[in-house]
Amino acid sequence: MSCLLLLACNNKPAETATAKTDSSSSTASETKTPPQSEFADPKYTEIGKKMLDQMSTGNMEGWNENFADNAVYRWSSGDSLTGKAAIAKYWTERRTKVIDSISFTSDIWLPIKVNTPQKGPDTKGVWLLSWYMVNAKYKNGNKVGFFVHTDFHFNDADKVDQAIQYIDRVPINKALGIK
Repeated sequence: MSCLLLLACNNKPAETATAKTDSSSSTASETKTPPQSEFADPKYTEIGKKMLDQMSTGNMEGWNENFADNAVYRWSSGDSLTGKAAIAKYWTERRTKVIDSISFTSDIWLPIKVNTPQKGPDTKGVWLLSWYMVNAKYKNGNKVGFFVHTDFHFNDADKVDQAIQYIDRVPINKALGIK
């Protein structure tokens, strides 16, 4: 009787093991769907860090080279610039005529590849999400510090074709004397 009980107990794990093997082999034969999103190549973080370095050193020619010809730069306030030439003109004038010095600290970077948009007209591809502290001194002598969140989307040539910057302009306008 004890032998039968022992044998019966030993058979069940074998059946379970067989069932697990069968289900895992059918899963392996199915086509694997990529995840909705995944980490992207860390090289995009290096591109973002290089862009901040170029801005802080005043290398606007190098900074502008990071953008695609058809790039769009948007701000959370709804303002935007369309085209590499417009972006280059705005930021070069801002950096050379308005900003005396600028530095970036406390930066956080997240390169992500979106395989399937979640809803609406979201853009597939590589995004670089960034958060950092901006410390700026303006030509008028006023200084300001504030946090910024910027999202960069890259085209197939690793050029930024979309930039979205989430920023509170109130402290900037105050430092510049704009009401």
